[in-house]
Amino acid sequence: MLLIIANVTAVIATTVDTIYEPYARLFRAFEIFSVAVFTIEYAARVWSAVEADKYSGAIVGRLRFASRPLLIVDLLAIAPFYIAITGIGFDLRFLRALRLIRLFRLLKLARYSTAMRTFGWVLEDRKEKLVIAVFANGLLLVVASSVMYFIESGAQPEEFSSIPATMWWGVAALTTVGYGDMYPVTMPGQFIGAITAILGIGMFALPASILAAGFMEAAENELDERKQCPHCGEPVTVEGLDDVE
Repeated sequence: MLLIIANVTAVIATTVDTIYEPYARLFRAFEIFSVAVFTIEYAARVWSAVEADKYSGAIVGRLRFASRPLLIVDLLAIAPFYIAITGIGFDLRFLRALRLIRLFRLLKLARYSTAMRTFGWVLEDRKEKLVIAVFANGLLLVVASSVMYFIESGAQPEEFSSIPATMWWGVAALTTVGYGDMYPVTMPGQFIGAITAILGIGMFALPASILAAGFMEAAENELDERKQCPHCGEPVTVEGLDDVE
């Protein structure tokens, strides 16, 4: 876990020239060491996956294991290093993008954090409701932006030049950010803008409430598991625990 945090810190530090240039060789050595450790870890996990019955099969089983989200994260964590050393003529921007991809190593913490695993379980359990909430927000964005475009394009043809361009205003209005670079000047446009902002408060809160309900359910399930006897699976009451003591 400390190695992962140190790697992310190093990636961030390398974007500061005054820090990276004097210690470039040190950063490079640390990168090689980290990639070696992560590569050995990744190879060991994939190689030993066939020991589990559900991943039986020398090739197919390992491929199925390697396609798991956490294993994909592990691969993304080391892939930039091996792509960079191939010597292919990439431009500077692409190489910088590869460096930033190393931030995926931060996601490796999910393997060592119970809270992150719980978060993944909540996302999996509530994915259908989350998809509906995201779809509803997207629908509201399209409708509000389309209406605002037809109202404001006559008064402000440069700002509200198209529906896709107006969607930038829609995102700012629905999230109640209000950057101030695009805003309605007509009375109907201001009315639609006010309604959009009010609806955005409720609609964008939907995913948060869905996730909150999922976390509450996960916490209750964890509490119920703690109240069960690890040997017989029967519920254990507080009085029973007191008697044992």
